[in-house]
Amino acid sequence: MATGRADPDGMGCHAGAASRVVVPDGPGILKEKERLDDLQRNGYRIIQNPEKFCFGMDAVLLTGFAHARPEDHLLDLGTGTGIIPLLMEAKYHCTQLAGLEIQAQSADMAARSVALNGLSDKIRIVIGDIKEADHIFQSASFDCITCNPPYMIGQHGIANPDAPKAIARHEILCTLEDVVTQAARLLKPGGHFFMVHRPFRLAEIMVRLTEQKLEPKRMQFVYPYVDKEPNMVLLEAVRGGRPRMTVEKPLIVFREPGVYMPQIREIYGY
Repeated sequence: MATGRADPDGMGCHAGAASRVVVPDGPGILKEKERLDDLQRNGYRIIQNPEKFCFGMDAVLLTGFAHARPEDHLLDLGTGTGIIPLLMEAKYHCTQLAGLEIQAQSADMAARSVALNGLSDKIRIVIGDIKEADHIFQSASFDCITCNPPYMIGQHGIANPDAPKAIARHEILCTLEDVVTQAARLLKPGGHFFMVHRPFRLAEIMVRLTEQKLEPKRMQFVYPYVDKEPNMVLLEAVRGGRPRMTVEKPLIVFREPGVYMPQIREIYGY
């Protein structure tokens, strides 16, 4: 579907940037090298291609850390194969969700997963650039925005900068500043921004958030084991919020190799 005003459900999408809503052909049909994975929620399944990119624990933990109301309009920036909108709908029953993704193959898988799960009336997948998100969607039109952005700066160690995995992991097509700036423009006053990132960039993250009047409100470190350093940080910020932040108790992933802690099993829905 070409964009004109592609907004039949009032989701705040408008013309201006190069984008389009993905309408899959033959929803639920797997293409070569794709597989179906069980999300352990509401019987939902997701289409993925292991050779391209599969969602990781960081996306699942972000949906456990985030919160939303059924009436909220939610946007996921850089949605990949759509894991975050699918889980946010399953967990919080949001009525209107959108996922923005620049890679056409990932967006196509996301749209087919949405259709496969019977959620096309709730979740819209849009192909477009995060840097142009405020030209794709109306300003101040979302109650919640989520993002699992690329973590790594530069292209060190990248064999192919055009490969889907490289684009998902490295700041090739967008930067932390791009993500935070667009989130601030698209959130309603008092809206919530949820992001997962790496602790080594925490100082920069805090600077970027406060520059854009996104006040950090909650933070939680994720540790692979109780005696290891944290390898993820979960953050919530509020547009125009008052200064005061809660640091939640650490989230420990493994009790021992291959054995999840009870809280992780609960987040996954086991």
